[in-house]
Amino acid sequence: MHALPASPPEAVTPANLLDRSLDRLRAWRDRQIASPAFRRWAATFPLTRPLARRRARELFDIVAGFSYSQVLLACVRLQLFERLAQGPATVETLAPLFQLPPDACLRLLDAAVALRLLSRREQRGAAGRRVLYALGPLGAPMVGNTALTSMVEHHAVLYADLADPLALLRAPLGSAAMARYWAYARSDQPQALADTQVADYSALMAASQPLVADEILNAYPLAQHACLLDLGGGEAMFASAVAQRWPHLRLVVFDLPEVAKRASARLERLGLAHRASAVGGDFTRDALPLGADIISLVRVVHDHDDDRVMTLLRAARQALPAHGVLLLAEPMAGTAGAQRMGDAYFGMYLWAMGSGRPRRVADLAAMLKAAGFTQPSLLRNATPLQTQVLIARVASAG
Repeated sequence: MHALPASPPEAVTPANLLDRSLDRLRAWRDRQIASPAFRRWAATFPLTRPLARRRARELFDIVAGFSYSQVLLACVRLQLFERLAQGPATVETLAPLFQLPPDACLRLLDAAVALRLLSRREQRGAAGRRVLYALGPLGAPMVGNTALTSMVEHHAVLYADLADPLALLRAPLGSAAMARYWAYARSDQPQALADTQVADYSALMAASQPLVADEILNAYPLAQHACLLDLGGGEAMFASAVAQRWPHLRLVVFDLPEVAKRASARLERLGLAHRASAVGGDFTRDALPLGADIISLVRVVHDHDDDRVMTLLRAARQALPAHGVLLLAEPMAGTAGAQRMGDAYFGMYLWAMGSGRPRRVADLAAMLKAAGFTQPSLLRNATPLQTQVLIARVASAG
């Protein structure tokens, strides 16, 4: 075992002294929290009891999180939320409908009540007391929400990879089932993928796009633009939302050839072919279509490693005119109040995918500036948990 080289002595400054004092205080705090005796005291002392209980609950929620998500999956697969949108129902009504034994159905319903997916009501009448199950505050938004239900169904692939998380982290990147699902992520020739290789993930992206489209368009109106190029635009779901909101805009979707065919078909079905088109290619190798004064990257950048992202951003810079704008929208690491989404969920998701990483606003700003854009502006939007929106402009030659 080799000894590490000694570090040169650090100059003593007021800032260093403060840092050392804070480190000692934090170390003392951590020792106390780790002590069973202190935890027993904190759980009974009136001033610390609420905090101790909340932290115990938060820790158990992490331990039990997989069970919670599987309760949600069961509800989605049974289309339980859609059924209860028609009105409250009893176990006796729901169990045969779902082909479940009554006790099993009751177990699922009570679990969903505990997670606030459902609510439990009592109804008294001449025949006695009846227990009814109805939509809860977290279940009601699931009704007819194909974006969320598609994600819930899709997680079966991720959970299979996470069954042994250390094996996933130790395995070579790109060897997990998720990497095979997102076939383009590590492919040397993504433009050669067949329709069967892009169909599933393309459909998932199309289904989940409504989660963020309105957020983006509310944050950045496009009235001042003439033509939008949506890079990695999939089946033209975002472009279709733009077309409805801004009927003056010309639209171009750029994606892999087989995905672009799907986008063209959607644009044709929506009657948008007169002002919208789809172009197939590989944005890491092929020149991008010219003529757009704004380029959008919606949930694209975090799928790719840094080298490929820089190639993409430089290609976007080359395709834009001097006054052009780049709109970048995706879930980001370090988002206030949503760190779990950016760092924990997407951190592990993208590792299983074998490509990309969640990035902080500062990371993306540095990459955009290196590619020839100005310091980006972070726009306000209603639900930064789902996406944050950056706007950067082409930097002047001077």
